[in-house]
Amino acid sequence: MNLRVKLKFLFNNILKGLLWMAILAALYLLAKEYIVADNHDIWLERFYSRPMLIYSIYIGSEILFGLFPPEIFMLWAYFKGDVWHYTANVLFFAGVSYAAGYLAFLIGRYLRKVVLFRFLGRKFFSKYWPLFRKYGSFLIITAALTPLPWSLISMLVGTTEYPMKKYLNLALFRILRFGVYGYIIFQSHQLA
Repeated sequence: MNLRVKLKFLFNNILKGLLWMAILAALYLLAKEYIVADNHDIWLERFYSRPMLIYSIYIGSEILFGLFPPEIFMLWAYFKGDVWHYTANVLFFAGVSYAAGYLAFLIGRYLRKVVLFRFLGRKFFSKYWPLFRKYGSFLIITAALTPLPWSLISMLVGTTEYPMKKYLNLALFRILRFGVYGYIIFQSHQLA
């Protein structure tokens, strides 16, 4: 497969990610205007007075295949404090996401040896196996940068004979995603 097809796959998914981010931004602005504005104090106390709960939900979400988009947590972090606090939170979120992907990769390494998983894995990964066969390393990069399920793709890669060092290097694109999305979120609030 030539590089052009792989790059097209990557850019199509990046565009989907940006569309997803635009939808989240629109929902956020609507909620801020029509829900939070009327009950500002209740919402602030409910979500900002318990940061450990928010961090726990985020960590659980990243380990359980990204139940919530990380951008929601970046929005929370923006209103939690100053620019340094926001940056520290985005770095924390990126580190947790990278670690959750690595954990999923290791789980995949273990599961490939389990006979029952070979049967269940066909059903569980049926949507992503063909993509991995077709795109290989580009699927890791695409999952790191876009809304594709990061932990699930990492687990799938772990079930193959994919080299761990190469996976860890490609997984660094996940941190790039958080940097770019965090910057976009920060700048969009500076303009508002």
